[in-house]
Amino acid sequence: MYLSSCLEQLKAQTMTAEPFARRDWMGLIARAPLTLLDAHWPDDAPAFTWLRAPEMGAMMVQGRAGAVGAAFNLGEVTVTRASVRLGCGTVGHALVQGRSPRKAERAALLDALLQTASGAALQTRVLAPLQDAERHQSEGRARRAAATKVDFFTLVRGEA
Repeated sequence: MYLSSCLEQLKAQTMTAEPFARRDWMGLIARAPLTLLDAHWPDDAPAFTWLRAPEMGAMMVQGRAGAVGAAFNLGEVTVTRASVRLGCGTVGHALVQGRSPRKAERAALLDALLQTASGAALQTRVLAPLQDAERHQSEGRARRAAATKVDFFTLVRGEA
């Protein structure tokens, strides 16, 4: 029962009939492994100019005690960022975790391409498979977590 409610909640969060909003596709692309981005990459990369070539740095990650407490600095994480401009003038940005200039380039190009007229086709060709892969991974994680769930209950001893 717990697993099915988690899976239903997950499906409700990720399965929408609406097109992706920019913040959603940027997050999806940033979380996707480079191998999946390469597998679903459009045939030819468009001509572009660098606004910001891929550069690596660190970013402070914050946490909250119990998800509601005061914010505290958890630590730093390595990130790579990039910005591109397509020939038509559309600008794309990317900020990905880790040291991957190629992933940052791909993510910035996809961000720019998704803002053009070919964006709807790219959502079907690139974003939908990435979303399915992410959902499959989350469902597997939920199944593994549900398998370790322990239900504690109290037995009545008959003492009055």
